[in-house]
Amino acid sequence: MRLTRSPSQWCASFLLLIAAGTHIPLISDHLEEAPYVGWLFIALSVVCIALAVAILFVDHVGVWVISAAVCLAAVVAFLASRTIGLPQIRDDVGNWTDPLGIPAVASEVLMVALAWLHLRHSRTAGGSSGRTPETC
Repeated sequence: MRLTRSPSQWCASFLLLIAAGTHIPLISDHLEEAPYVGWLFIALSVVCIALAVAILFVDHVGVWVISAAVCLAAVVAFLASRTIGLPQIRDDVGNWTDPLGIPAVASEVLMVALAWLHLRHSRTAGGSSGRTPETC
């Protein structure tokens, strides 16, 4: 493996670390209130950290797709928790201004957009070359 120097990879890594970092402080409270949410936050944080490292070393379509899918799933779960509610945490319905929710969702949405742009550029450039548009 070689470390590539695409600004998109560094930006993606940063966004994934933000996504992980915004969920870590919430784990203990959620393990008590809704254990399945706490465990999902642990899984999300571990996966985001692993992807943040992987995306720096591997400029591969699979890493970008998994990163986008994980972040999109987190956004969908956030939207569900704020609209229809999730079991054991219905008190989150309508809580759109949670201090950690805003940076979490922002980083996740930006990661999905960045991955889409990166993959689109890689496809039109004839494959993954480690070079992407200067985004970030």
